[in-house]
Amino acid sequence: MKTIGIIGAGHIGQSVAGQLLKNNISVLISNSRGPQTLELVIRKLGKDAKAVTTAEAATAEIVVLALPWWEVNKLTGLIDWKDKLVIDITNEFLPGGKIADLGDKTSTGIVLEQIPGARIVKAFNTLFAARIAADPVVGEGRRVVFVAGDDEGAKAETIELINTIGFAPVDLGTLSSGSRFIEARGVFSGVHMVKL
Repeated sequence: MKTIGIIGAGHIGQSVAGQLLKNNISVLISNSRGPQTLELVIRKLGKDAKAVTTAEAATAEIVVLALPWWEVNKLTGLIDWKDKLVIDITNEFLPGGKIADLGDKTSTGIVLEQIPGARIVKAFNTLFAARIAADPVVGEGRRVVFVAGDDEGAKAETIELINTIGFAPVDLGTLSSGSRFIEARGVFSGVHMVKL
């Protein structure tokens, strides 16, 4: 399995990292303050997690955006994002918890403007960190992860990854249609299950 770079080491980023590591997938994790500040996070996650700079995390084969949405513009020009598979977990929250007015745009559409050329997929953003960290198998079902994206290949890789770590992917279509159902102004899931 490919190495996953996670940009953002808060609760969401750590929860995703934990699920990947449980399935023997190596993780590069970063935050805005530098790898030297992630000692406790790495101790918690274990030996297959490595603290790196944001630029180093961005060079991984798959990159997960788990940083605050309003900070995505800091990624512009960080690397050449062309053809990079990026899983966008961000939601359009502004500092203080206010939801941004996007007009006719989607939050992931705006993210894509900051990292042009990326093969971007929206996923995991409707689950709270505790739901991501928990066992994805509950009773006779698996916890649902909604997925939206324009690049079918990128979406297929993301769906495969979601299946690998035990969640149940549900494809909602393109970014313009599907992501509107799974943005912050929509309903958070985490209780949606599909039967095994």
